[in-house]
Amino acid sequence: MAIVTLTIDGLAVSGRDDETLLSIARQHGVEIPTLCHLDGLTDVGACRLCLLEVEGSTRLLPACTAKPVEGMVVHTSTPKLQRYRRMIIEMLASEGNHHCAVCVSHEHCELQRLAGSVGLQSVRVPYLYPDKKLDATHPLFVMDHNRCVLCTRCVRVCHEVEGAHTWDVGFRGIKSEIVAGLRVPWGDVESCTSCGKCVSVCPTGALFAKGATVAAMEKRTAFVKYLVTARRSKEWVGDILEEGDE
Repeated sequence: MAIVTLTIDGLAVSGRDDETLLSIARQHGVEIPTLCHLDGLTDVGACRLCLLEVEGSTRLLPACTAKPVEGMVVHTSTPKLQRYRRMIIEMLASEGNHHCAVCVSHEHCELQRLAGSVGLQSVRVPYLYPDKKLDATHPLFVMDHNRCVLCTRCVRVCHEVEGAHTWDVGFRGIKSEIVAGLRVPWGDVESCTSCGKCVSVCPTGALFAKGATVAAMEKRTAFVKYLVTARRSKEWVGDILEEGDE
């Protein structure tokens, strides 16, 4: 491990060479939009919203997985990046069936907040209106594939934190979807512990508790970093949790 110095949006900063550019940027107050990233989970660079421009590089780098290099000059919010981020959010909106006004996560949805941050009022690409199903076979929770954005947070928290690996990604390309077990109804998967971690980390209304009404499903995600930190340090400190995350 070594300390490197770099420039982010004109700000001279430093960080460890084993940290990600996203982590270093946020430590110094530079906000970069993300959707698939969640503190405590392994980063996979799935959503591409955190793409950065690096001087001297011909390609954009995902901040959540890219590591710093001594002397690196990084730009996080150029017109090019803003166009790309808006386009990504438009494509996510068009690929699913997102009806915010009747969603349980209305006003608590990360995709909705991102759309607002880029001023998205209309989508320029055709809507696909896919014929996706709703799985309500679990006694406590529901999976609505119409609102899933394939961030894979549920897959990672179930595998890395709960250790059950109930969820995975099935199929390829536009047909990709989150599957339970070997693509069986969620309620039939014996590995599921009904812990609710996947529901808590879902950024949209794709996973929610039964009985939740419109705008009532406010997700709590801070527990993931808390659990991972506590396990690594072998310390259980209650005040690490934010209020309401207990």
